[in-house]
Amino acid sequence: MDINKKTNNSNTKISLYWKCQLIGWSIVSVYWAYTVYTRDNYGIFYTLLNYVLDISIGIFLTHMYRQFALKAKWSSLPIKKLLIRLVPTIILLAILYVIINNLKWYVYWTFIAGEDENIWESIIYWDPILLTGLRLMSIWILAYHLYHYYQKEVVTAKENAQLSLIAKQAQLDNLSAQLNPHFLFNSLNSIKSLVIENPKVARRAIDLLSDLLRSSLYEKDKGLISIKNELALVYDYIELEKMRFEERLQLEITIDKTLNRFKIPTLSIQLLVENAIKHGIDLIVKGGIINLVIKKQQGFIEIIVTNPGKINNKKTIGLGLKNLQERLAIQYKNNADFSLTELNKNEVEAKIKIPFTVNENI
Repeated sequence: MDINKKTNNSNTKISLYWKCQLIGWSIVSVYWAYTVYTRDNYGIFYTLLNYVLDISIGIFLTHMYRQFALKAKWSSLPIKKLLIRLVPTIILLAILYVIINNLKWYVYWTFIAGEDENIWESIIYWDPILLTGLRLMSIWILAYHLYHYYQKEVVTAKENAQLSLIAKQAQLDNLSAQLNPHFLFNSLNSIKSLVIENPKVARRAIDLLSDLLRSSLYEKDKGLISIKNELALVYDYIELEKMRFEERLQLEITIDKTLNRFKIPTLSIQLLVENAIKHGIDLIVKGGIINLVIKKQQGFIEIIVTNPGKINNKKTIGLGLKNLQERLAIQYKNNADFSLTELNKNEVEAKIKIPFTVNENI
């Protein structure tokens, strides 16, 4: 009941657009009402009628333009392309403004005032109405698009601020996931056992751990990273984990190499691989193979990670994956997607779909 009441109340409110239309054209039309009343002796009734018609004409023409502009998505165009379209549009609207007003005056002087007016001469009388039309349409259209440009900038600023906060939270989540006692304990124990047995491999392990910690701290600030650089982090992570899992952990990668320079959210692939190890490989005695596929499919970049295991429906999705979903939604304005599905009883697939755009390339 409360929801319905709120919906009904919101539907009865006049939008900002219509408030501006009514108030703006009402103020503009006052001048013409004063002119016809004092100069042309229209009388009170016909002055008010003319006033209402002037408001209606202005609203009709500009509203028709708004409908067209929304359908053509002009507000999303770059400023230069938009201006090229606005100049002829303003001229066309000004001409229509002249024709409609002249027809209105022709009807009044012919059928109400009883004068013998030629319709064609009335229509082609453009001075000073054309200048008035040009001025009014220019002001309205420029004000309309400036408002939308301002709104778009405000929305973009809010989204960037929100994305920055989520990215910072993602940094903490990722750092927490990688620096959890279990991970550090296993990594340091592996390194400890190698110090005497194989000092060279131990040094390599320390380098890998250092690189991963550095990436967790600093790479996240970049927001986006090329697939090539992201995979370098994944290789380091897998190499370090293989010191613990040995032959139980295998990684197979299939990638369209033309996508190497395409940018994706930082540490997103690493998160999927880590999730596959934690909830898949680690729980299986014999281990298994993690398959990573990166390809372009129907206008999207698909990042697919499959691993042996099952989805525990009793547990909710982890913070890291939730965070990834939020980052994708904001970064790509809900055009990207993340899914976690059970392909069969023994295989799980995590998939990220990101819109492919040339601008994403470095």
